[in-house]
Amino acid sequence: MRNPYFAHPAMSLTDLIKWVKGLHGDVTEHRVIPAADATFAEWTSIPDIDQKIVSALNHRGISKLYIHQAKAVALAMQRRDFVIVTPTASGKTMCYNIPVLDSIIKSPQARAIYLFPTKALAQDQLSELHGLVEEMNLDVRTFTYDGDTPGDARTKVRKAGHIVITNPDMLHTGILPHHTKWKNLFENLRYVVIDELHTYKGIFGSHFALILQRLLRICEFYGSRPTFICCSATISNPAELAELLTGRNMESVTENGAPTCERHIIFYNPPIVNRQLGIRRSSLLETARIAIEALSNGIRTIVFSRSRINVELLLKYLQDAAQKRGISPGRVAGYRGGYLPNERRDIERGLRSGDIHCVVSTNALELGVDIGSLELALLHGYPGSVASTWQQMGRAGRQKSDGAVSAAIMVASSLQIDQFLSANPSYFFGASPEHARVNPTNPYIQIGHIKCSSFEIPFCKGEKFGVCDTDEALDYLARHDVLHMAEGRYYWQEDSYPAVSLSLRSATSENFVIHDITDTANPIVIGQMDRRTAPTLIFPQAIYFHRGEPYQVQELDHAEMRCYVKRVNVDYYTDGDAAARIEVLDELQRREDMGWGEVLLAVRPTVYKKIKLLTHENVGYGHIHLPEEQMHTTAFWINLPPRGMPGEGVSAERETSLYGLANLVRSIAPLFLMCDRGDIIVKGHERDPHFRCPTLFVADNVPGGIGLAEALYDIGHGLFKACFDAISNCKCAYGCPACIGASVEDSGEKRGVRDLLSLIIGRV
Repeated sequence: MRNPYFAHPAMSLTDLIKWVKGLHGDVTEHRVIPAADATFAEWTSIPDIDQKIVSALNHRGISKLYIHQAKAVALAMQRRDFVIVTPTASGKTMCYNIPVLDSIIKSPQARAIYLFPTKALAQDQLSELHGLVEEMNLDVRTFTYDGDTPGDARTKVRKAGHIVITNPDMLHTGILPHHTKWKNLFENLRYVVIDELHTYKGIFGSHFALILQRLLRICEFYGSRPTFICCSATISNPAELAELLTGRNMESVTENGAPTCERHIIFYNPPIVNRQLGIRRSSLLETARIAIEALSNGIRTIVFSRSRINVELLLKYLQDAAQKRGISPGRVAGYRGGYLPNERRDIERGLRSGDIHCVVSTNALELGVDIGSLELALLHGYPGSVASTWQQMGRAGRQKSDGAVSAAIMVASSLQIDQFLSANPSYFFGASPEHARVNPTNPYIQIGHIKCSSFEIPFCKGEKFGVCDTDEALDYLARHDVLHMAEGRYYWQEDSYPAVSLSLRSATSENFVIHDITDTANPIVIGQMDRRTAPTLIFPQAIYFHRGEPYQVQELDHAEMRCYVKRVNVDYYTDGDAAARIEVLDELQRREDMGWGEVLLAVRPTVYKKIKLLTHENVGYGHIHLPEEQMHTTAFWINLPPRGMPGEGVSAERETSLYGLANLVRSIAPLFLMCDRGDIIVKGHERDPHFRCPTLFVADNVPGGIGLAEALYDIGHGLFKACFDAISNCKCAYGCPACIGASVEDSGEKRGVRDLLSLIIGRV
C-alpha cells in the first residue's frame, strides 16, 4: 500500500528495479526467488499441549503451526536439546515460547532463561511474550534483566521471574557470580533459549561457550538440568556450533514451512571513472542515490553499512535530500551502537508504525528485531559473510500477502571481496554459508572463566570444566595466590571480582581505557579498546570517533593502559598500518606444502594516512612510534618453490608478487571463514627462516587462535582457486584496489601474482 505522505504518483518497487538496471553501473546479477506457500502441521502432532495456548493462538489468527514450528515444539516438550535453522521471519519465536509457557502452566515453579545477543532483541521478545501471556490470562511473570533494569526491580526479577530475558554480558557479570540470590531460578530451570546462535563466533563465541559451562556447573550444583533450545540463521554447521557452545548433543530442525514472497536480488557495481586504475564511483554515493529514489517514491527501505561513520554520512545525505524533495527529514533515521536505549526503541516503534520510512543501520538491525514490513534492503558493501548477507537481505519481505514483492540490492564497494563477488556472483549463490568457528579451549580465554567459575563455586581437584582438565590451570592460580587449595578444593581468595575485568570481546582482559580530557579539570571515561586492535586505531595523533564526534589521541600510556583524547574539529579520519613478523614455533599438521601450527606473531605499527571523510582523498600521513606487540597464536602456511616464481633471481620482484598475493588472500579468505578482515594477519616471507623458502602465512589475529588457521588448512586449494578467479576476472591492467591493491603502470605485479597463483593451483 502506497504511503499517504507521498501524494504524487510514485514508481513501484518493480519500477525502481528497472530504474537501477538503467543506471551507468553494472548489474552483474539479477536473481528472482519465487514466492513459496506455507506448509502446516496439525495441533495433533504435538501431544499433551495445554489448550489455553491453542485457544490463545487461535484468537490471534494462528490456527495451525508451520511444520518446523510443530517439530521444534514437540522436541522441546520431550526435553530434547535441538537447534532450529530457518530464514528470517519464519516464526522461530513460537518454537520456544509455546513449550516454555506449556511447562509453566503445568508446573508454576518452572523457570526459563532467554539469551539474546542484544538488548533490542530482548525488549522485542518481552513485548511478544507479554501479548501472548495476556491473551491466555496467565500469571506468568516475564522480565528483562540487563544493564537498563532499575535497581529496585532487580530483586523482584530474581525472586518472581518465571522467564528471565537477558544477554551474555549480564549473565556473565550480573547473574552467575550472584547465583545464591537466584536460587529459585537455578533450582527450577527447565529451558535455556539461545536466539541468533550464529552470532556467537570467534572470540565472543568462545567466551560464550565457557559462560554456558559456568551456567551448567551452577545448575548441577542446584540439581537442575535445563533443555537447550537454539535458533539460528543459516550457517554450515549449526548443530556443530550448538554442541560446541553447550556441550550437549543436538538435533537439527532445518525444513522451513513458512511462506515467502517473491524476492529480487541484485548485485550492483558502481560505474568506473578511471578504467586504467580500476577506480569506480563512490559506493557510498551510489547507495545514497538509490536510497533517495526509494524514499522519494514511498518504498519502505532499510540501508545497511559496515561502519558507524558511513551510517552517519548516509543519514546526512538522505535527510538533506529528503528536505530538498519536500519530505520531512524525520522520515529517515539512523540506528547503530552508541544511541541511547530510548532512542533505539523510538526508532523501532517508528518503523513498525510507518512514521519512519527509511532507516540507515550498521549490522545492529541485522538480527530479528521487529521493524515491520519493509520492501527494500539496500546493502552498502558486502557484510563480510554469506550468512550475514542473507540475514540483511531478509530484513525486507516479511509481508506474506498474495502478490507481495521485495528486493535486496547490494552495492559493491572497492574492497577486493566486494569486487570479487560482483564479478563472480555464482560464488555467493553457490556457496554454502560459512562455518561459525569458536575455540573454547583457547587458554587465554579459558583461564579467565576458570577464575570466574572458581569465584562462583570452588573447584574440586580433578574436576573438568566442559571437556577440559583444570588441574594445571588451578595449580597455576594457586601458586599465584589467586586461589587457595585446601582438602582437595580450590577456593577464591582475591579481593577482586573476576567477571568485571573479563571482556567478552577480546581474548585477554587487557583493554585501553579511553579518557576524554577536553575539559582538563573534568576528565571522563568515554570508551575502551582491546589491546589487539589498539595499535592502529588509537596511536598518538590518531582521530578517534565517539558518537560521531572526532577526538584526537593526545597520549597513550602503555603502563597504565590508558588513552587520553581531546575533542577536535576535523574533516578527516586516520587509518594506521603495521608491519607483521611471523615465527613458526610448532608444526601441528602438514600435507605436501601446506600446514598449520603454533606461531609467534609480532606486530609493529608503522605509518598512518589521513583520509577526508566525504571524498576519501589521502590528505597526509605520519609515522607511528609504538613498541612491537607479540602474541602466541596459530597460522596456516603454504610453501612456494624458489624456482619458477615470477621474477626468478630478482628478490624485489618475488617480494612484490608475494605482497600482492597477501593483499588478495586477506580479502578473499573471510569469504570462507565467516570472520572480519581484522581477525587475520596475512604475511608473505620471500625467504622464511624456518622453511628456507618463500612462504605465505595467514595467522589468527587472536592470542591462542580461534580455529581460522585450521579451517584454511582444511579448505586448502579452494582458497587459491578463488583468488585466481578474482584476479583473472578483474578488468584492470596492472593491479587495482579490487584485486591486489594499487599498482604502478607496467610494473608486472598483477601478472606476477597471477603466475604465482597458477603455480600454486598446479601444485596443490
